[in-house]
Amino acid sequence: MGGGIAGLAAAALLARGGASVTLVERHEHVGGRVGTLELDGFRFDTGPSWYFMPEVFEHFFALFGERIEDHLDLERLDPAYRVFFESAPGGPAQTLEVGADPEENWARFDAWEPGAGERMRAYAAESSEAYRTALDHFLYTTFARSDRALSADVLRRTPTLARLLSEHLATRVERTVQDPRLRQVLGYHAVFLGSSPYRVPALYSLMSHLDLVDGVRFPRGGMYTLIEAIERLARAQGVEIRTGADVVAIEVDPAPRSARSPRRTGLARGVRLATGEVLAADVVVSGADLHHTETALLAPEHSARPERSWDRSGPGISALLVMAGVRGELPELAHHSLFFTRDWPGNFDDLLGSGPASPVGSLHVPEVGSIYVSRTTATDPAAAPPGHENLFLLVPFPADPTLGSADGSGPDSRAALEAHADRYLDQVGQWAGIPGLRERVVTRRVVGPADFANDFSAWRGGALGMEHTLRQSAMFRPGNVSPRVPNLLYVGGGTIPGVGLPMCLISAELVAKRLLGETSASPLPAPLRPGFLAAARARGLWPGAATRAARR
Repeated sequence: MGGGIAGLAAAALLARGGASVTLVERHEHVGGRVGTLELDGFRFDTGPSWYFMPEVFEHFFALFGERIEDHLDLERLDPAYRVFFESAPGGPAQTLEVGADPEENWARFDAWEPGAGERMRAYAAESSEAYRTALDHFLYTTFARSDRALSADVLRRTPTLARLLSEHLATRVERTVQDPRLRQVLGYHAVFLGSSPYRVPALYSLMSHLDLVDGVRFPRGGMYTLIEAIERLARAQGVEIRTGADVVAIEVDPAPRSARSPRRTGLARGVRLATGEVLAADVVVSGADLHHTETALLAPEHSARPERSWDRSGPGISALLVMAGVRGELPELAHHSLFFTRDWPGNFDDLLGSGPASPVGSLHVPEVGSIYVSRTTATDPAAAPPGHENLFLLVPFPADPTLGSADGSGPDSRAALEAHADRYLDQVGQWAGIPGLRERVVTRRVVGPADFANDFSAWRGGALGMEHTLRQSAMFRPGNVSPRVPNLLYVGGGTIPGVGLPMCLISAELVAKRLLGETSASPLPAPLRPGFLAAARARGLWPGAATRAARR
């Protein structure tokens, strides 16, 4: 259940395995957070917009015997992104481009801090090694058998891995470069993990491999073309997709504990829609927000993570999104642009508070934001009418579901949300040297935490999912099967391996590995044989007799 990228991918894989799959989605279109918006002749991606980890996408399509090049028109971006650093009040920002050629990047960094180029080259090489270790040993495992990840290579790297897990990313970066601006270039990836460089483990330095070494790509037509491609795969495998179907409960029959399931309280028998219809299933896969699944869709006696347990978890960062159609050209902005404040620690304290699970009341909307701006018309002019450009602003925001929820003019109102959007548009225009940017906006749409809570049932209105602190990463992150309802599996950013489009695709594969009883740390072999789940079902690895899976 759930037609986001993870739900779609899981549906396609299970159908290829021989299951009869019905995918149910609350909205009228699949995609979840990976959306597209047509507004007055402009086209916007409404969610993820960075195409990282290409080998994960290539592998997923290869599982179906397909080449991703036959589905997506990918273009390598150069520059990969442009960075704007806050300077004197009222003045334009300092800028730095990160290009597609690593050697040119090392030279640029060296010009900002003598010797930084070589140190960042070494840092990038170490990040590449950490990335390969994660891909080969940790990302594709369900952790059902953690020892299966302990290869000779992992054991050899144990001292390095222990250090990367025992310190924060910011600490690792501070040993590499002294210039605070270059530190931001190495640390901003933490926001993609719903967190800050002062909270995520240094292991996530591996993400610098993605932009400094591997480069950044973009699918022409927008990120939603990826959703359309996976939807085609799912339908070709026989998945029945029902949109406009809101699941209100997972139906569970009581069942006693067993040696295999010592915490079991029941077995899922299907899902109930808002219309009262019950869809029977032997396996239910939930791609809904994990908090929503555990606290709203499951009866309390079957929930492994009741409401009170979430007080100890960190929801991570939410976002203010501004989709703006702009009159005239905007050459000052690259396809991807990043705007960084000088007071980074204070900015993250506003967003996340001081503790791992700070209460909403301790969080604040930053006056000056660290902002991500996407201008896809730099690569894909068809996304806007002639003589216009499109802008997508993502401003990290507190995970507070009241923001944008009220009428009137109070701090939680839509009017206040629109006022924040005005201020951040002005900031982008001022820092990038674009006079009258806000006055050139001819149409726009603003989305805030209340929208994430209402549209996606997102815990505390978060934009990504629980943040990747150490206690919410790898084997410490919620697993992809319910310990109390063993034929209820989870897929998406709330479970292993984590947030982001590549991670969601891997989570779909981990669902298939659970049903196969496969405990290795390696990806499944490609292509997968049609009907590959039949033998596992015959061995009794599926709890139930039929081959039908329901998901929302």
